[in-house]
Amino acid sequence: MGVDAVLYRLVRAGPGHRRPSYVAAQVVPDPGDVLLDLLKRVRGGGRTPLLDRIDPLGELVVDAEAAPQLLAELRCLAEVARAPVEADQIRRLALLVRRCLPDREFEIRFEGD
Repeated sequence: MGVDAVLYRLVRAGPGHRRPSYVAAQVVPDPGDVLLDLLKRVRGGGRTPLLDRIDPLGELVVDAEAAPQLLAELRCLAEVARAPVEADQIRRLALLVRRCLPDREFEIRFEGD
């Protein structure tokens, strides 16, 4: 039961469509619960308020405006990483978040099982 990070891109509504929609552009899966294990180590410490809101059974939407904060919080996760697989997961998440920085038409959803 991991939490996948999914980058969604906004697709503008065309003629005949009432509202815009989002399509998945990239996924960072968490099949081994690596992200969840890292989150347990930092949760409630006051340094990761955005990441603390991730629900392993729900969904957390982070818009592009919050990407800088999310990057800072990922650095806090890097401080508690103990294994190469954990460092790799953080690196892949950071690359995903960096795709949001120049383009406000992206959002990241942390999707639990």
